[in-house]
Amino acid sequence: MSKNKIVLAEDNSTLSLLLKFRLEKEGYDLFIAKDGREAIDLIEKETPDLILTDIMMPFVSGLEVISHLRLKLDLDTPIIVFSSAGQEEMVIKAFNLGANDFMGKPFSPNELIIRVKRLLN
Repeated sequence: MSKNKIVLAEDNSTLSLLLKFRLEKEGYDLFIAKDGREAIDLIEKETPDLILTDIMMPFVSGLEVISHLRLKLDLDTPIIVFSSAGQEEMVIKAFNLGANDFMGKPFSPNELIIRVKRLLN
C-alpha cells in the first residue's frame, strides 16, 4: 500500500521540520512548501491526499491556496488550516472557501496527527 502524501505549507521552518518528523514517523510522505506559491506547485505536481496550510504566508496566502485547489483545480482534497490567535475572520473565510478543519497556533503535534488520521481514514 502506498503512503498517503501530505503537502505542508508553513513559513516557519522550525515548525515544518517538527511536523515533518512527526508525520513521517506516522508513515506519511511529507512535502514542505515555505509559502503558498510553492504549495500550489507541489499540489499540482504531487496530488497529495491531504493539505496542511498556514493562513498567513508570504507571496500567496493559505486562503489563496484553498481557493486555487477548490476553484481552479476542482479538487476536494481535505485541507487543515493553521492560524495564530486573533485571525477569526480569516478562519471563517478559510471555511467558506472549503477548508475542512482548523487548528489555532500554537497547537499540539499529537492533536494534529489525530485530525490528519480522521480526515484520511
